[in-house]
Amino acid sequence: MNNNNLPSLSDRLLGVWYRHFIVYTRNLISNGLPPFLEPLIFLAGVGLGLGKYIVSMDGLPYIQYLASGLLVTSSMYTAAFECTFGTFIRLEYDKAYDGMLAAPITANDLIAGEILWAGTKGCFFSFAVLIIVTVFGVIPIGFSLLTPLIGFLTGLMFASISLWVTSFVKTINHFNFYMTGVLSPMFFFSGVVFPINSLPRLFQPIAEMMPLTHVVRLARAFCNHSFQYNLFIDLLYVLMITVGMGILALRRLKHRLIL
Repeated sequence: MNNNNLPSLSDRLLGVWYRHFIVYTRNLISNGLPPFLEPLIFLAGVGLGLGKYIVSMDGLPYIQYLASGLLVTSSMYTAAFECTFGTFIRLEYDKAYDGMLAAPITANDLIAGEILWAGTKGCFFSFAVLIIVTVFGVIPIGFSLLTPLIGFLTGLMFASISLWVTSFVKTINHFNFYMTGVLSPMFFFSGVVFPINSLPRLFQPIAEMMPLTHVVRLARAFCNHSFQYNLFIDLLYVLMITVGMGILALRRLKHRLIL
């Protein structure tokens, strides 16, 4: 297709985004309720339970410490599921991309639109969880209102990572290794449940390399109004991972889409 005949880039990306939006909202309750409830159930079960024994952590009430991390874990899981199981089903079973590529868009537009849609979902679920924890007074109102932007960045980052993983997967069951072997350990060892400086010194550099660590630190800074210059390093890390993994995902998935 001649690139001169293509609509503008924004129109092409919006077209992919809008297609996913329409499909997703057809079953909004069944699609949106479980990812929304899961972090709240975890917060209630662990935060309220352990909160009786752990008064504070890193100078914060434990339930507030936990809630500020869960704002971005909801984004992580939402984006990861969207760009692993969701993308694979559209690619291999529904053959949805075949029809989409018949429209005036390129494979790059399609993959970039997937990432943008996952980022939007990450923002939405961060905002949904924020509303609940704010209403119940767990997190004070203020800069915390900006944490959905961190949720958006989290969604973009894990969408890029997950699409790269998807580019290698030949059967849908292989995603269990990614979910159980990568995302679950990242949830527990990235500062969500306890500070990473509580880990043995040997494991702390590994925790620092985990992408979730940096968005948790950013979200917690906004929730607790505690800003430091090293947050720019966290932001730079997130942007580098998102762009780097996004480029790798584009290169690998483009061949599967075209062939």
